[in-house]
Amino acid sequence: MPALRRRDRLAIAVRASLLQATFNYERQQGLGWAWALKPALDRFYWDSAARRARLIEHSAYFNTQPTLASLALGAVANLEERRAAGTGPDAETIARARSALGSAAAALGDPLFWFTLRPFAAALGVLLAPAGPLVCASALWLCYNIVHLGLRLRGVDWGYDEGPAVLSGPRRERLVRLTRALAGLGAALVGVILAWMLAPHGAPRPLIEQVTLVAGLGVGMFAAQRGRPSPTEWAIGIGVLCVVATRLH
Repeated sequence: MPALRRRDRLAIAVRASLLQATFNYERQQGLGWAWALKPALDRFYWDSAARRARLIEHSAYFNTQPTLASLALGAVANLEERRAAGTGPDAETIARARSALGSAAAALGDPLFWFTLRPFAAALGVLLAPAGPLVCASALWLCYNIVHLGLRLRGVDWGYDEGPAVLSGPRRERLVRLTRALAGLGAALVGVILAWMLAPHGAPRPLIEQVTLVAGLGVGMFAAQRGRPSPTEWAIGIGVLCVVATRLH
């Protein structure tokens, strides 16, 4: 049986970009997972009936952080290769491994992407706003996607090479250190942005505006630790405040 080729792993990584395209409340990312893993199953199972059976198994419920799903896909491809060769785990063991990898990827990926990298990229974009919208938007996009696309494209290789242990040990420590580093840099960027807002061009704003900005930042940071209000509610609230501020100006 041929091993998984480099182009097959790249195909899995590219397909993983659409992991949530068929997201639903019954299986969540299950269908997207099976579709992303299909290049590996096509390589390992030449019998169409066996291939369909494996696809059905992998279309079951699955949910994780979308970017780090690439590492889980590579690890499960490793297990499926061993299973097809007759030396690997059975379907139940692979299902348990898939679930455990999904939980581990979510535990690492959610803090890294949703709570650290995305705010960091946004803060960098805001800091570069005076340079113009093109520079601002490009910096934000590059900052996020260098990490996001790098992990998505390389993650399948890492998972395939290291197997189910990919999200533990040294790899896990590297992701944790990256999260901590971005959190520290993000806090520094927020401080620079606040200083710039309090004293644009070196001229301090009136005291009432400074107090309002500091209070708003404090409330925002406190509210960011809570599940509510939702991002939509935040957007509506900020929009209303902007309209009111325009009328009072």
